[in-house]
Amino acid sequence: MERKSTAKLTEIVNIEKQMQKKWEQDKIFEEDAPSPGTAEAKKAKYMVTFPYPYMNGQLHLGHTFCLSKCEFAVGYQRLRGKRCLFPFGLHCTGMPIKACADKLKREMEDFGYPPQFPPEEEEEEEVQKSEEVVIADKSKSKKSKIKAKSGSAKYQWQIMQSLGLSDEEIKEFADPIHWLYYFPPLAKRDLTRMGVKVDWRRSFITTDINPYYDSFVQWQFLKLKERDKIKFGKRYTIFSPKDKQPCMDHDRSAGENVGPQEYTLIKLKVCEPYPPKLRSLKGRNIFLVAATLRPETMFGQTNVWIHPDLSYIAHELANGDVFVTTRRAARNMSYQEFTKEWGKVHVLVELVGQDIMGIPLSGPLTKYKVIYTLPMLTIKEDKGTGVVTSVPSDAPDDFAALRDLKNKEQFRAKYGIKDEMVLPFEPVPIIDVPEFGTLSAVTACEQLKIKSQNDKDQLQLAKERVYLKGFYEGVMIVEGYKGQKVQDVKNIIKKKMVDAKEAVIYMEPEKKVISRSNDECVVALCDQWYLDYGEPKWKQQAAGALSNIETYTDEVRKNFESTLDWLHEHACSRSFGLGTKIPWDKQYVIESLSDSTIYMAYYTVSHLLQGGVFDGQGKSPANIKPEQMTPEVWDYIFCQTSTVPKTAIPKNTLDKMKQEFQYWYPVDTRVSGKDLVPNHLTYFIYNHCAIWPDDKSKWPKSIRANGHLLLNSEKMSKSTGNFLTLHDAMEKFSADGMRLALADAGDTVEDANFVEKMADAGLLRLYTFLEWVKEMIAVKDTLRSGSERTTSDKVFMCEMDKAILQTQEHYEKMMYKEALKSGFFEFQASWPVAGTVDEKLIQMSQYLMDSAHDFRVRLKQLQTPGKGKKLAEKPTHATIWIAKTFPPWQNTVLITLRELYEMESIDLKPSEEATDKIREDCVPGKPFITYRTEPSVAVKMVNPQPYSGLFEIYLPMFEDVSQIKLMMYSDPVKGLRTIPDYNDLEKNKVVVPDDAVFHVDLTSKLVTLQVNGKKVDFGSELTYIVTTLCS
Repeated sequence: MERKSTAKLTEIVNIEKQMQKKWEQDKIFEEDAPSPGTAEAKKAKYMVTFPYPYMNGQLHLGHTFCLSKCEFAVGYQRLRGKRCLFPFGLHCTGMPIKACADKLKREMEDFGYPPQFPPEEEEEEEVQKSEEVVIADKSKSKKSKIKAKSGSAKYQWQIMQSLGLSDEEIKEFADPIHWLYYFPPLAKRDLTRMGVKVDWRRSFITTDINPYYDSFVQWQFLKLKERDKIKFGKRYTIFSPKDKQPCMDHDRSAGENVGPQEYTLIKLKVCEPYPPKLRSLKGRNIFLVAATLRPETMFGQTNVWIHPDLSYIAHELANGDVFVTTRRAARNMSYQEFTKEWGKVHVLVELVGQDIMGIPLSGPLTKYKVIYTLPMLTIKEDKGTGVVTSVPSDAPDDFAALRDLKNKEQFRAKYGIKDEMVLPFEPVPIIDVPEFGTLSAVTACEQLKIKSQNDKDQLQLAKERVYLKGFYEGVMIVEGYKGQKVQDVKNIIKKKMVDAKEAVIYMEPEKKVISRSNDECVVALCDQWYLDYGEPKWKQQAAGALSNIETYTDEVRKNFESTLDWLHEHACSRSFGLGTKIPWDKQYVIESLSDSTIYMAYYTVSHLLQGGVFDGQGKSPANIKPEQMTPEVWDYIFCQTSTVPKTAIPKNTLDKMKQEFQYWYPVDTRVSGKDLVPNHLTYFIYNHCAIWPDDKSKWPKSIRANGHLLLNSEKMSKSTGNFLTLHDAMEKFSADGMRLALADAGDTVEDANFVEKMADAGLLRLYTFLEWVKEMIAVKDTLRSGSERTTSDKVFMCEMDKAILQTQEHYEKMMYKEALKSGFFEFQASWPVAGTVDEKLIQMSQYLMDSAHDFRVRLKQLQTPGKGKKLAEKPTHATIWIAKTFPPWQNTVLITLRELYEMESIDLKPSEEATDKIREDCVPGKPFITYRTEPSVAVKMVNPQPYSGLFEIYLPMFEDVSQIKLMMYSDPVKGLRTIPDYNDLEKNKVVVPDDAVFHVDLTSKLVTLQVNGKKVDFGSELTYIVTTLCS
């Protein structure tokens, strides 16, 4: 919705620019470590960091939401009087930039310059519902970042065009180095305009383009290798065949946090005679191989499922055996040393499922000597091998499909299945499951009244009921394992089959992973340098560090603990991409999740090395050359026990850098998205333990993880137009209007919601506050002053003290949505000191408010007649009935209420004088009010005093009127049309004398004054002044 005017936005933005200019001139956010022993050195310090954003585009609102937590935290800590440091780096390491540059290069080669792309065909987005029973992990992101950023653009060139770049500009981005110099300055521009409290002298870009940072990362890895944290060997890892290297989280366009999933491949030997399509392989061992997560259930096999229309291949293994699988599964196997040549599949025969339908097989562990392949139409090619072993005793899908085949003769005939292949086979009891018995799948299907394999929703529910319960609570009933828990024997049975060569271990990605080069990844067993996060002593050390880290929520802590349980090796090397080369093996580059774990320490000295020149190519403020930063120098700076190194760097310079590190470290708060808990944030803990094993004072103190950001309750996506960059958000709402909406968006690990209406409201709220401040300054001299405090003043001060303490608590817990409610942050020059909160006074105020509310409700009821009843006159008098036993302060409140309530007279009487009905309703602590109306004539009364809370009203004048100090216009006609002079409230008015008498004529509805025997017509309006407000 477009605004009618931008005047308010313009005024707020102009103020922002003025202040930002002043901050820059005063270098207000540039903080150096104070000299030891000085008063400044005794001040508490606070260092907050945010994972440096990747520089393959402009910062968007998702980045901004996360870093705003740092911004609010450092603002609060500054107000508390701490010396604060908020440094900000810019990440360029890894594959994303290189992959995007390579895509642009290929698109120009394939489609010319500027590229002429073929007409786009509409693609139907396939929405797949997961049929696997899994345990939810809230720490893992459900969306692809690259998809959200690129929107509907199919080509990289189109993505760049969506950023507003011309063809001539885009051409430059085919060089990956160009990205390093284009986007970082834009990030700084936008963040500066946002007003972030960053010390830009400490900013830098990563990769070996920056020689100082490159030297730091090399030192870190030499340290890790020296301490036996880095090892070399064959390990399973997500791998991109196109890139010919491991594909870590930051190298992926889809599939973040996805790791290798281990399956047991069950070898089902094809019995001779072979079917026609396989007869050319006579004499060779042919196996259909089924991938399973439950090898212990193979005792219950009754058949093997094949999709009749799916494509399969028979391919040769390194030992000469033949496996029948899908081509996709064979591709995975070729990278796991199944084949003679790594990455190559030797196809012997191409098949469709019907070619191998109804063939006899012999399988391990099953009680049936021969089982057969049978048709199942729900098998998919994107998981497993396309061959599915059937255990109808414990798998609801298998039971329903087998029952359908038995009951439907025509279905069997369609696929050439003979009766003897199906009818003799019954579910085999193998596991006793509590509540479901020894045939859990059969029981679940009967309970849910599942009639066929087409009852998909009911079958999914049946699986959810029996699968996990069977694994965690089931007990084996087969010979050799009788009485043992399923989860205890799973690995024993698997090992037995593998040792007997009846099964092999096989790996696949848990879900589909797409690299930045648009390649579907596999799991590969390859030589690589890896960080041994599974090493018990290191894992135990990391767990100890976590126990002392403030995580703000139990859910985040549990996600960390879960990650520590499953985390083992992590590949830290790749063959190419941007970054730092492994110092002892320069054919490899350190991957981006491994070189970004302790760089927060680099912040403490980067300003002395680079002075804010992003690539480190400028003159060093400390006159240090990159080559002088040897491992020994880094040791001296960061390690307490190191001796002074042999170097040309002066010792006082070394000591200055050491002092900077010792003062600022550790990181007090690290803020990040929840999706980095299973990787970056956990590695962050591990590496701090490894580099400073004997100095726990350098380990992180707190980690704040937040959810993703929705925009107007929907996921941000360029394809739908629901997307905002940081720059665009500030253009629409100003920096401060945006900040208010970011604070209001949410604080938990659940998805937060940036609401544009809230940002607009924030902008208006700021403008209204600004106008109010201007008005207060203009009339400051007319406001009441002095040391005297009314009851309202005291209540106000107590409420303010309470709000200060509440807001402080919210800030400490980093709950900014709540802080916004209770404090409306950043309006003070320093954090206000709260006085003692008088709860009794606040209780008194609340009692007053509650009583007034009850009285208003009764008044409304009195003036809202029932159906068919006459509208009652507005009451003019009331009686408050109170119980005899009353706390003194409540009595004081009722007297105040009598003075302030909108009644001509409020009487205060004990309930003993009231009727029986009133006495029933009137109890201690809860007064009761009754109303009445007495004859009167209304006169308009105007109060001109600003901010008094008193406005013009019509006061009823009674025959028995009390004397009151009033003013009337000297000219009753002209006076009504004159604008009041707030600096001279009595101008053009005369005081109504104390001896003046009001004459009320109820018949003519007129009120006149008699002064000194003379009748005076004062018109229809009097002015009343409350003298206490003028003191």
